[in-house]
Amino acid sequence: MSIRSLLTDRTLGFGAAPLGNMFRAVSEEDALSTVETAWNEGIRYYDTAPIYGAGLSEIRLGQVLAQHPRSEYVLSTKVGRTVEDEIEEPTERDLGEKGGLFEHGRKNKVRDDYTYDGTMRAIEQSLERLRTDRIDIAWVHDVSPDFHGDDWIDAFAASRTGAFRALTSLREQGVIGAWGLGVNTVEPCELILGLDEPKPDGFLLAGRYTLFDHAHAVQRLLPTCLERGVDLVVGGPFNSGVLAGGQHFEYQEASSEVLEQVDRLRGVAEGHGVDLKAAALQFPLAHPAVAATIPGMSRPERVSQNLELLRAPIPGQFWRTLREEKLVAPEVPLPTGE
Repeated sequence: MSIRSLLTDRTLGFGAAPLGNMFRAVSEEDALSTVETAWNEGIRYYDTAPIYGAGLSEIRLGQVLAQHPRSEYVLSTKVGRTVEDEIEEPTERDLGEKGGLFEHGRKNKVRDDYTYDGTMRAIEQSLERLRTDRIDIAWVHDVSPDFHGDDWIDAFAASRTGAFRALTSLREQGVIGAWGLGVNTVEPCELILGLDEPKPDGFLLAGRYTLFDHAHAVQRLLPTCLERGVDLVVGGPFNSGVLAGGQHFEYQEASSEVLEQVDRLRGVAEGHGVDLKAAALQFPLAHPAVAATIPGMSRPERVSQNLELLRAPIPGQFWRTLREEKLVAPEVPLPTGE
């Protein structure tokens, strides 16, 4: 089943990483209230992962979604890691370039495991935490350089003989609806598309097809996705918050160069009376390969705000000015249809 067919009329999804206490501790009340608000506002696609707080995000998400009919929402989570009963210090967890990302999450040990059996175990664990009987989309998580450095090819190879086969089998059995990669870099997506087998249904690509950073993805990956019928879900449309007024980029403190580029974008936005957050949210959805975008949400008011941003009118001249000033790549489709 294609990702797009699963996500019909669900172009704005709920990114549940903040529910795992990403960057900061989110109270139980705020976490559950945020999910309830999303449901009440009509959001019906939710994405999570075991690594988000060592299962905390899945637990919180499942607590709310279990109260609603399973047929009314789409749920995606990730494989490649299992959560163990053993305890570890979250601050000492090896997350590659993303160290300390979930230091406020649960202390259960998180173990990398891209094997066939590990994938099956990860699915079983997620089903339990999410209080559900099925996963609609399973993403193989973080088989990429930002988490594994030069060893990412080894993680990919392990996934090729393990996770990819397991998920293909589960898809054929109807246990999951679709599968693909959930990564923060373009290279793993291009690599799997270059293989005869397996056949992923889509990618969850975080931070690489955004208003700030899209040049690499739009050159080869997205055209190939269109040719192959492989759908894209865009994660991190605000690039870890820097496009929404925050100071984080790539899950770390933004550099002065990044902030300078964002200031240029913001200057054009202000000159046209545009909220930069609205432009960031609407930009990726203009590409025909993109099925949905899933900003992270940690407070109830962020849900309503994101829905308003998605509907906010943006003048065509704003987008044309970005192109004229070379702030967007010349080949990207703009929301104006140009």
